[in-house]
Amino acid sequence: MNNEEVCTEMIRRILPDMDIRKVKIIQAQKSERETFDTRGVRFDIFSKFDNRKLAVCEAQTMNKKDLARRSHAYQIALGLKALSSDILVKSGNYNNLPDTFVIFICTFDPFGYGRHIYTFYNTCKEESGLNLNDGAYTIFLNARGILDDISKELRAFLDFFMTGKTSEEDSFIKKLEKLLYIAKQNADWRSKYMLLLMREQELIGEGRTEGRAEGRTEGRNEMFNSFVSSMKARGMTQEEINQITNSALGKISFTQ
Repeated sequence: MNNEEVCTEMIRRILPDMDIRKVKIIQAQKSERETFDTRGVRFDIFSKFDNRKLAVCEAQTMNKKDLARRSHAYQIALGLKALSSDILVKSGNYNNLPDTFVIFICTFDPFGYGRHIYTFYNTCKEESGLNLNDGAYTIFLNARGILDDISKELRAFLDFFMTGKTSEEDSFIKKLEKLLYIAKQNADWRSKYMLLLMREQELIGEGRTEGRAEGRTEGRNEMFNSFVSSMKARGMTQEEINQITNSALGKISFTQ
């Protein structure tokens, strides 16, 4: 989700009534800590949209029974961030505080009602229908939902999140599949390359220096060509392949 186009479409599907134009990722894996002796919180994605809204998004694959309290901590952290926003500092008017959205994407049902989505905001206990309208929203998405309570677009995203199931009719999900493949191949290539370097060090340590340079070059080229062939077989363009290899290998060059 460290991709503004992808993040924008995801939040559009989660908040379809808000006519979101563009989401700006402020920081991925964002940490907020007020003082050195406080625990702080860590967001998977910290973003803003429409200049008046802040959102954090986090994936949850284990039910630790703490999401309600965790959401409270996240809202506090977002509130502190909102208090320091330029809009509020310049105007001094609390009505200009950005709305805050805490979004959890879960592979389990946090409340057990079978819903795909649970949205919370402050309401009055004594007066039914009276909302505080403080701009603080918490949303829990349940990829295992069974009710017909969300759009087909959001359902497709949750299905992909849960099972990797893709939809030929949904270009966004197809794009997610390709990005996920790129990320996995990138990580896989780094792992294989590190193993190759470790093996070289073993050979050096054993004193097997004869033909080492030639063998290393040949091994690297063989691995590189195999890796590129697998990406081409997946229908990836040369530009996408270059992006992966440049990211994974940095300044290391290979002869072809």
